[in-house]
Parts: sequence; C-alpha cells; structure tokens
Amino acid sequence: METGKVEGKVKEIGGKLEQTAGDMLGDTGTQMAGTARELSGKAQQVWADLADVVRETTTERPFTALAIAAAAGFILGALRSATARDVRGDRDYR
Repeated sequence: METGKVEGKVKEIGGKLEQTAGDMLGDTGTQMAGTARELSGKAQQVWADLADVVRETTTERPFTALAIAAAAGFILGALRSATARDVRGDRDYR
C-alpha cells in the first residue's frame, strides 16, 4: 500500500471518528467536518489508485499512452484556442 493510499485511509478513519463524536455530542459542525474529512480521505485513495493504473498502463503500453497524451493535448489546445477567440470577440457566425 502506497503513502497516498495510507494517508487517505487515515483521513477516512479520522473523519468517521470525528463524525461519530459529533453525533454523540450533538454538534452538527463536528459531524460535517468529519464527513468532509472522510470524503477527502476516500478521494485521496481513489486518486492514488488512478495514479497506479496510469503508471502501469504507461509501463505496459508506452506508445498507447503517448497517443492518448497527444490526443488530450490536441483537444485541450483546440478548446483553449476557441475560448481565446471568444474572449477577443473574433467570433465567426458562418
């Protein structure tokens, strides 16, 4: 288990404990903070899992990963270019 996953699990458990303490004390703020910490921990675990998948995929299929990165760069460049034209007022209504 990697550091990101461990940290995420610790946050999740800490959030559950904080949420339980808020329930016992009747403190809504503590409950909400616990829920937020728990969700943050789960999100960190998902991010770590995603990073593992990307790392494995790029190791196993480097050319596929390169093609995906190039396509993503092309799409982001096209979107940025279109947004820049709209901001400048260079709209083409043909």
